[in-house]
Amino acid sequence: MPDLDIVIPVYNEGDNILNVLNALCDATSTPFRVLICYDDESDDTLEALKDFKDARCEIVSVRNRGRGAHGAVVTGFSEGDAPAAIMWPADDTYNAGIIDRMYREYLNGCHVVCASRFIDGGCMVGAPWLKSLLVRSSAFTLYYLARLPSRDASNGLRLFSRRLLDRARIESSAGFAYGIELLVKCHRLGWKIAEVPAAWYERTFGRSRFRVVRWLPEYLRWYFYAFATTYLGRGPETVPETRHADT
Repeated sequence: MPDLDIVIPVYNEGDNILNVLNALCDATSTPFRVLICYDDESDDTLEALKDFKDARCEIVSVRNRGRGAHGAVVTGFSEGDAPAAIMWPADDTYNAGIIDRMYREYLNGCHVVCASRFIDGGCMVGAPWLKSLLVRSSAFTLYYLARLPSRDASNGLRLFSRRLLDRARIESSAGFAYGIELLVKCHRLGWKIAEVPAAWYERTFGRSRFRVVRWLPEYLRWYFYAFATTYLGRGPETVPETRHADT
């Protein structure tokens, strides 16, 4: 069993995926496996993967049991069995160097390790103005007002412990809302959270699957959940379980 599962949701990422896999192999010393999660057999990512050969990286192709980015990630988490899992964007070739650091934070007892664009060493470049406004304002209010211990609550690039994935049932159903959902549930459980600096650049190849307006209700649900945790004293017993796990 690898120490880490890297879950990559894809949708016609044939132009990007080999560069991403090479970056992961070159920058990561933690033993890992990559789960490529796709919707359809016609996805050009699968054809591109035939040209990838690197003994350092085990690749597993996983058919999405649902549809879209959310279904792909949730399927990948359920198919994996490593002690920790990371959701990795299919166009990210520049952050691979932070994976070992994220895994070390997990070994130090963290159940969520956030890749943060808004701490020293991180950046967010090229985002559309509406997306930038929503992301930055939500991050600011959740950190300073809701006291959530992350300065980048909505970034989907983060590590989750298998214990958290087993303990907290994912209730969201759209986009990358599962990321903030698991973060705020981990906070409600009182489990340790850390963050490391990361970069984010608007993609230059392919089409972004980020849908601000469509996904906003899901994000708002967990935004207010964070405030309820801090100000209404909600405890761990209100975190729905996937299956029985000790807390």
